[in-house]
Amino acid sequence: MADERVKLRAMALCQEAYQAQMTGNLDRAIDLYTQSIEAMPTAEAYPFRGWAYSYKGRIDDAVAECHKAIAIVPDFGNPYNDIGAYLMAKGELGEAIEWLETAKKAPRYEPRHFPFMNLGRVYEAKGMVLKAIEEFEGALRFDPDNLFCRRKLAELRAMLN
Repeated sequence: MADERVKLRAMALCQEAYQAQMTGNLDRAIDLYTQSIEAMPTAEAYPFRGWAYSYKGRIDDAVAECHKAIAIVPDFGNPYNDIGAYLMAKGELGEAIEWLETAKKAPRYEPRHFPFMNLGRVYEAKGMVLKAIEEFEGALRFDPDNLFCRRKLAELRAMLN
């Protein structure tokens, strides 16, 4: 019973942290994510704290948080995608590909279209139009109404004509 209370407390802190982050209170969010992790480290809380770090320009800290999540639950795809996105932000496109490919194959991952979309952006930036199209099409298989992917596909296909 005590374990269940600890888990519920950690989840509540993580939810409160997310709300603080969504309202722009990053320091409060980081503090609450930290409290959640101290109560019960989870593969979900670490990437969220990393996301808050990234908003503060602390990209290397964000990546480190994702590695902590992967150590807890290696088949959780979100931290792999997040690392890929952070590497993209650093301009390390080639390095991002492996992480995004791993996220695509992860058994546990939502929203499933993100790594495809991010790979599409990587390949577009690298001038690999056909690969970018393939990835954006993959994203649309999971999120058929995604306007960003639809717009990117139209732009990329226009480049081929």
